[in-house]
Amino acid sequence: MEFPLPEAARRYVAAHLHDDPAHLALQARRHPGLPVPELVRQIQARQKAQSKLPAWAANLDLIFPPALSVEQASSDRTAAFKAGLVDGQRLADLTGGFGADAAHFATRVAHVDYVERNAQLAAVVEHNFQLLGLKNVAVHNADALSFLKSTPHRYDWLYLDPARRDTAARKIFRLADCEPDVLHLLPLLLHKAGRILLKTSPMLDIEQAVSELKHVRRLWVLALDNEVKEVLYELGPEPAVDPERFALNLRRDGTRQEFRLNRAREARATPRYAEAQQYLYEPNAAVLKAGAFRSIGTAFELLKIHQNSHLYTSSTLRADFPGRIFRVLAVEKADGPTLKAHLGPEARAHVTTRNFPDSVAEFRQRTGIREGGDTYLFATTDLRGRPVVLVCEKAALPNSAGAQLVAASSGGMA
Repeated sequence: MEFPLPEAARRYVAAHLHDDPAHLALQARRHPGLPVPELVRQIQARQKAQSKLPAWAANLDLIFPPALSVEQASSDRTAAFKAGLVDGQRLADLTGGFGADAAHFATRVAHVDYVERNAQLAAVVEHNFQLLGLKNVAVHNADALSFLKSTPHRYDWLYLDPARRDTAARKIFRLADCEPDVLHLLPLLLHKAGRILLKTSPMLDIEQAVSELKHVRRLWVLALDNEVKEVLYELGPEPAVDPERFALNLRRDGTRQEFRLNRAREARATPRYAEAQQYLYEPNAAVLKAGAFRSIGTAFELLKIHQNSHLYTSSTLRADFPGRIFRVLAVEKADGPTLKAHLGPEARAHVTTRNFPDSVAEFRQRTGIREGGDTYLFATTDLRGRPVVLVCEKAALPNSAGAQLVAASSGGMA
């Protein structure tokens, strides 16, 4: 790929930015003077980046790598969060990729070394960084190990986002199966930096990672709009046993839900149980991934519906709960006609099954209830072991609710 793009190629990309790439590829013969297959790949990559990196996707001066590199890149929102965790004079991003993380780190650290073993990708990123005016980022075409062995510098931070795919493009979820192998590199990493920030797939088992890494000081489970995107581990020079865990859900409206816990406080928390009361609480995905199954209830003085449901209830509203909050309208049997009486003629509702024999699809098929509407059905199991359905509506919340940090403890909110 020639870059910067010639003017004719640039006009082609701008004109077809929102068109179907497959359709454009079929029409390549209409543009004999242009490298249409490569330009179509540019368009396809930009389309993938529109939600993750909207400013970059709209910048026609930038060059985009193959779509897989864009797919694996951090979003603006997650990259900005990571940048807020670091500071100091020097940071090295040892798995540079498309450069979204390095670009955000450059706003917080005096000098950033971007390291990428793919020569073509490194050249593209160097071109883009120049266009973006990132003068404090140096681009290195090298792998993490050779760079660390050759650099004379000691860093305030080292950042790694190991590749989570094997040579057959299958997703893998163990640290030892990722590239580079952080466990093998760990002594050298700790020798070269005061702190290490490691990003892993949300599918990786947190307990196993903490056990294997041994030096985790803190970790963050990071979700966007209730979908866990990554888990971040901060490693320091001293071994650690029970790191603080932060469950964060960054929401579209700019607010965020946060909850803090560790294993010791989680183990000490003693849940209390009750039948469904006026309000129902469903923890967000980050809270559940972080393992806050007991402490989330005690921190907010909530009662648990069932040991295995991870649904909570109360008679008074706890508006800052980090998750969805509903008002309970009725508790019914899992019976189609009975439930439809709450739904109106179209028989539509949003359905969630927790600790319930049926999947959502099976529940819909058996009851005849379709997706949609303003009613929420939670099919679960009550304290007596009976399958029940909680008929709910979204709770009315104060505008400021849901954006505070709560520390889990057995004595209530911190």
